[in-house]
Amino acid sequence: MDSNTLSDVRDTPLSVEEVLSAVADPRAGAVVSFTGLVRDHDSGKGVAGLEYSAHPSAVEALQSLVLKTQQRPGVVRVAAVHRVGALQIGDLAVALAVSAEHRGEAFEACSYLIDTLKSTVPIWKHQIFQDGSQEWVGTP
Repeated sequence: MDSNTLSDVRDTPLSVEEVLSAVADPRAGAVVSFTGLVRDHDSGKGVAGLEYSAHPSAVEALQSLVLKTQQRPGVVRVAAVHRVGALQIGDLAVALAVSAEHRGEAFEACSYLIDTLKSTVPIWKHQIFQDGSQEWVGTP
């Protein structure tokens, strides 16, 4: 792992401060972050709770994505951590940040990072709805 990156999949609470600290650098003129929280609804249904699970290759896939994001023009540092396990409404599910020389580069890289994470890193969400129904999101 490059010393300018942080990536991990954890079963413990995430820290926004850790992610922001990991991208701090005097070369950076901008830092853009994203935090994903467990919300109380989805697809018109009330969410009672959810659980994230990950394939054993998820850490390696996330590390690869973080390194790829690090290589984008103007990007200085990248950090991304995702939670697995049972989460409650309001819990932090994902935290990421990108520092870059300029704000446009930081916004673009951060958007790329979360969109690509959601579409390629094998982490799945099992939602339990208040009406007793369930749904898996992100499964192949």
